[in-house]
Amino acid sequence: MSHLAITLHWHRAGPVLRTGVYSNEHTVQYNSRFDLPVDAAPDWGGDPANTNPEQALASALSSCHMMTFLALAAKLDWPVASYHDYAEAHLGKNAKGQMSVVRIDLNPVVRFDTGFTVSAEDLAQMQDRAHRYCFIANTLADNVEINIH
Repeated sequence: MSHLAITLHWHRAGPVLRTGVYSNEHTVQYNSRFDLPVDAAPDWGGDPANTNPEQALASALSSCHMMTFLALAAKLDWPVASYHDYAEAHLGKNAKGQMSVVRIDLNPVVRFDTGFTVSAEDLAQMQDRAHRYCFIANTLADNVEINIH
């Protein structure tokens, strides 16, 4: 079983920790090499220039879905030339009335080598399989929508 970790660093910038006074800005470090500035979502007072946890969740899902899609496509000898996605996390209240990421939309665009085509139905089935086998998708509830372009 793999153990995959990050390191999070936050330090109070002001003299006190009081509602509405402190900053949520912090750093997430990946593999002791990459430091990513993170903050709350802009609607919650965060700096829009920084990544927020909701974007990071959408990123994790999008990345996992793509890697799963590519692994499945490789098994079928589909010559994928490029894969692009626009992933969007939607905030709202869940069934318990709590703030939550209530849905994540993936909008993958797959391009193949010249001369290779697959039917829209086969592409949709492959995207569905990628979703079913994606580790991150299996961690989340059924709040992922895949819009194939």
